[in-house]
Amino acid sequence: MFIESIELLNYRNYKQLHMDFHSGTNVLYGDNAQGKTNILEAVYVCSTTKSHKGSKDKEIVRFGEEESHIKLQIRKDQVPYRIDMHLKKNSPKGIAINKIPIRKASELFGIVHFVFFSPEDLNIIKDGPAGRRRFIDLELSQIDKVYLSNLSNYNRIINQRNSLLKELYHQDHLMDTLDIWDMQLAEYGTKVIESRKQFIRQVNQIIADIHYRLTGGRERIELSYESSLGSLSLEQALKKNRERDIRMKSTSVGPHRDDLCFLSGDLDIRKFGSQGQQRTAALSLKLSEIELVKEVIKDTPILLLDDVLSELDKHRQNYLLDSIHDIQTLIT
Repeated sequence: MFIESIELLNYRNYKQLHMDFHSGTNVLYGDNAQGKTNILEAVYVCSTTKSHKGSKDKEIVRFGEEESHIKLQIRKDQVPYRIDMHLKKNSPKGIAINKIPIRKASELFGIVHFVFFSPEDLNIIKDGPAGRRRFIDLELSQIDKVYLSNLSNYNRIINQRNSLLKELYHQDHLMDTLDIWDMQLAEYGTKVIESRKQFIRQVNQIIADIHYRLTGGRERIELSYESSLGSLSLEQALKKNRERDIRMKSTSVGPHRDDLCFLSGDLDIRKFGSQGQQRTAALSLKLSEIELVKEVIKDTPILLLDDVLSELDKHRQNYLLDSIHDIQTLIT
């Protein structure tokens, strides 16, 4: 899989841009604030409908304009695909695949497989659990449409449950409806957790060897899934915590509260690892992500490297570059 070209119209600082790519390594270089990262962001948006920066559509549209367009041309298994993204300041975005409009953004997932690696990703180990959950969710959503559906349903239901918990203070007659939401939440949440655990098992089969070689044989690493449920099922945990949830007006247990633990022997790298250990673990994780996607899709993903090399020492730079020689890479 590789990107053939991208076209931007009124996107960020670009009034108009057409860029063709090589199927190997592509280096985008220039001074700060020239828009190198904006090109990687546009690829990300065309793959997921969202910006990796969390920017809203109206913030992406070029200043003074009302609309922005992205056209991404990719080749996958020798078959060409064209993705058109139409971003608007004051209305929902439009998306078309091979010039056919799609109704749901989820239909886009699974067409473009990519691994995005930015300096912020090097902090995934020491930062909070939300970033680690986001990592799992983004990767699984790319390679497993069933997971994407279960996660979307879970997020929708938990928002509705939390709204209900807030309303109960003024309308306690709605209490009977809580059982219905809990039943659905337990159904989808259990599926989300099991998929995440399976994902961690797959990553562990890959990351141990990468990390061992990256540290010169000095360290081993293992990932484990930290559930907020303890030994309970999600259904049991929701019942146990119901009074607390009503009091706090939010759902206190479930996959939206879970975390990913990185262990080197008995050492929890998140809490007690040095900055070097944390960064090496993050690099191992991203390299494992590349290999896992290769295994699952039987193809190579596209690698987007946003100014990461400047954040790594020479040894880690060389290891990373040696690992990606066979996949299309866009490096800023």
